[in-house]
Amino acid sequence: MKKEHPDKFEILGFPCNQFGSQDPGTNDEIASFCQLNYGVTFPVLGKIDVNGSSADPVFEWLKNEKAGLMGLKRVKWNFEKFLVDGEGKVRGRWASTTKPEALKSDIEKVLAAA
Repeated sequence: MKKEHPDKFEILGFPCNQFGSQDPGTNDEIASFCQLNYGVTFPVLGKIDVNGSSADPVFEWLKNEKAGLMGLKRVKWNFEKFLVDGEGKVRGRWASTTKPEALKSDIEKVLAAA
């Protein structure tokens, strides 16, 4: 999708070490790991907390705008996904088990409405 619409949207990765200590490395180590092992070409930003009293304000906002399964706000695991449109509205939220390819039709709808 990013290749098809390079100027229409951005994918951002936010590493977090709150889930089984899966991201203990430095920001550079995590970004390199993602590039080498997953072929990630999008920006992998600095490590943050997504839950709890030290949760990053971006994730507090995302969680308040779009609750997860059964109305739960907390992020349950790494690789949870949020879709935000160009106006700043959260249009979707998906569990970590949802493959990125499954978001294609939702992303296309948001792009078409822009």
